[in-house]
Amino acid sequence: MRLSAYPAFTATAFQSRLAYRNQVWSGVFGELVATFAFIAVWTAAFASTGSVDGVTLPDMVTYVLIAGPLLHWNTTPFIRDVGEAIRTGNVTAYLLKPLHYPGLLLFNQLGNSAFEQLTITLPVLVIVALTVGLLPPAGAAHAMLFLLYWAISWVMLFLIATIIGLLAFWVLTAFALDWFLRGIMAVASGAIVPLWFMPAPLAAVLGKLPFAWVSYYPSAVYLGKLDLPAALLHLGLGLVWLVVLGGFLAWLWSRARHRLIVQGG
Repeated sequence: MRLSAYPAFTATAFQSRLAYRNQVWSGVFGELVATFAFIAVWTAAFASTGSVDGVTLPDMVTYVLIAGPLLHWNTTPFIRDVGEAIRTGNVTAYLLKPLHYPGLLLFNQLGNSAFEQLTITLPVLVIVALTVGLLPPAGAAHAMLFLLYWAISWVMLFLIATIIGLLAFWVLTAFALDWFLRGIMAVASGAIVPLWFMPAPLAAVLGKLPFAWVSYYPSAVYLGKLDLPAALLHLGLGLVWLVVLGGFLAWLWSRARHRLIVQGG
């Protein structure tokens, strides 16, 4: 199948989500509750001090908004689609079509993510920004770099989640894999606690793993916690991770296809 045909999967995924409008309201409400809960925690933590290691309460409120609703992408749809296709056997239909299954997942999840960003994330950001406040980017260069980091964030999570999801070909279930990845992402991505508040040895290790490019580094760039040389350096490292994970995903899918044939006899 030609590459030009794949965007149709993005449009279909986006349009299919329009049929479940009640999920939008519940999604906005749930995201607002989680966001304000984190803001309340950090407000209490900064109640007796103006700043901690150069980080202020407005910094943390903005970090919560960026690393939370904007960048803390939901991994469940990524893994659920793979697990459901394996459980029902529908994945075999994709093998009979002239398309690349991970590529189909990429464009399908792009549609789902675009829908959630427009209908859930954007309203939450507007509501919280108007009620609590949101700091602007540290500068024009940081704002431009943040957009690049935002794109890397999504692709990075897609690769990580799809790699974990493809393990369902071996364990035959995706439910436990989803919980496993969500637990890792909550800590290693910096979505809940920024790496700058973690013990130095742990932060040094997590800062070199691909999870940090999902939430921590984009948020740090937005706030100016990374100067421009450091931001450019980590941008390059993030691109290297994308190449490594993309290659591993391609290899894993080639193995998974053979695994599926063995299961089918």
